[in-house]
Amino acid sequence: QVQLVESGGGLVQPGGSLRLFCTASGSFTANAMGWYRQAPGKERELVAGITSGYLTNYLDSVKGRFTISADYAKNTVSLQMNNLKPEDTAVYYCALRVGSWYDYFGQGTQVTVSS
Repeated sequence: QVQLVESGGGLVQPGGSLRLFCTASGSFTANAMGWYRQAPGKERELVAGITSGYLTNYLDSVKGRFTISADYAKNTVSLQMNNLKPEDTAVYYCALRVGSWYDYFGQGTQVTVSS
C-alpha cells in the first residue's frame, strides 16, 4: 500500500516563505514525484515535478520562486516556496508517479498567504 504524508503548510504573510515536505512509503518504483495544488473553486494543477533523473518542471506562475527537490533513496520530496503571494493560497498535495502520470496523492496540506 502506497502512502504519502505531507507536512509544512501554514499561514504566511505575502513575501514570506514556507517549505513543504513529503515522504512516500510502500512498495513502488518512482518515476517522478511532485506537488499539486487546488484553490477553492479551481481545478487541481501541477505546481512542480521532479523525475527520478532529477529533471524538474514548474508551473509558469511559480518559476523563480519555488524550488522542488527530492531524495529518491529515501522517497522524499520537498517544495521550497519563496516570495509567496495571496494567489498561492491553496491545498497542496504531494504526488507520486509510478506509471505514465501521477498515480498517488497525499492528504493535502493547507497553505494560506495573507496579511
